[in-house]
Amino acid sequence: MRPMRYPPELRRKALDLLADGEPVKKVAVALGLSDQTVYQWRRRHLPHLSRGGRPEPSTGLDPRAARRRIAELESELAVLRRAIELLRDVVSPKGDSRPCT
Repeated sequence: MRPMRYPPELRRKALDLLADGEPVKKVAVALGLSDQTVYQWRRRHLPHLSRGGRPEPSTGLDPRAARRRIAELESELAVLRRAIELLRDVVSPKGDSRPCT
C-alpha cells in the first residue's frame, strides 16, 4: 500500500505549529492528520524537537550564523557612522565648504 501524499502547505502548517510549541496530538487533531504522520514529519524536518529540545524560533539561520551576521552588520554600521562624522566636518548640508556646527 502506498503512503498517502499530503499537500506541501499542510505539512508546512503542521511544522509551523510544532515549531511554535504545539503538541503533536493537538496538531494532528487540528489538521485532520494521524499522530504517526505528524511524528514522522517532526522527526524528519524538526530533529531538534524530536530529541526533546525546546522549540527555537524559525529564523532560517543557525544561531552561530546569525551572530556572525549581526557582528558583520554592526561593523558596517560603525564604518558608516564614522564616515558621516568625517563628512559632516567637511561639507555642510547646503553644499558650501564651511564646516557644520
